[in-house]
Amino acid sequence: MTDSPDETRARELLRAWDSQQAAYITHREARFEVMLDALASAITPGSTVLDLACGPGSLAQRVLRRFESVRVVAVDYDPLLLELGRQALAEFGDRVEFIDVDLVDPDWMTALPSARIDAVASSTALHWLAPPVLTRLYQDLGRLLPSGGVFLNGDHLRLSDGRRLFAELAAADDRRSQERGRADGAMTWDEWFPAAMASGPWAAHGPERERRFADRPPTPDLSVAFHVDALRVGGFVEAGTAWQHYDDYVILAQR
Repeated sequence: MTDSPDETRARELLRAWDSQQAAYITHREARFEVMLDALASAITPGSTVLDLACGPGSLAQRVLRRFESVRVVAVDYDPLLLELGRQALAEFGDRVEFIDVDLVDPDWMTALPSARIDAVASSTALHWLAPPVLTRLYQDLGRLLPSGGVFLNGDHLRLSDGRRLFAELAAADDRRSQERGRADGAMTWDEWFPAAMASGPWAAHGPERERRFADRPPTPDLSVAFHVDALRVGGFVEAGTAWQHYDDYVILAQR
């Protein structure tokens, strides 16, 4: 089947998204690999993985490629990124479903399909949530996942605990990564969105995107310890760091 022009353009924008994200995350693909390896130990053929705050589908795409019989439910509150993801991942058919969900809403889980969720993952997204929202979200996941189900969060968790050397090295690494990315032609975050809004059916969602996020307050940096403690309070029997590069982490928890 021949791809539509919108699907072709969507995949181009997803590749550009991956490049601009990689400029902010030094070992982004290594981080994904750690997450996928952990998922491999916890899911079976026919499992369903929930991708929280999925964006245009970077993590979902990698899960679908790695696990050929697994289904992904991808949720986000950004209507532009959701439509872009639908177009970019159209090749996977009904193995992926994109759903408009606001994780700030306490009733967000009512939008999920009735099928069992076997694992949950998120990439570079949950740092946008305020502490009370994140704590409640982890409690929700504790109820959603079956016993033995895993949660994975790959994210920047800024070093704000007073370790000056660690913070300086992390900042220097971030600068080097961005310089390499720019030299290789990667867009910045602020450049990517205008490019995405220049054409395609997702561009029509730009005004709604701006409306939805106009009044969202900034959120504080939260430590790894905060995430781990909140997951344990939420009912996870194990929680901790599975991977780290300076202030970039993969947190793994098992229900």
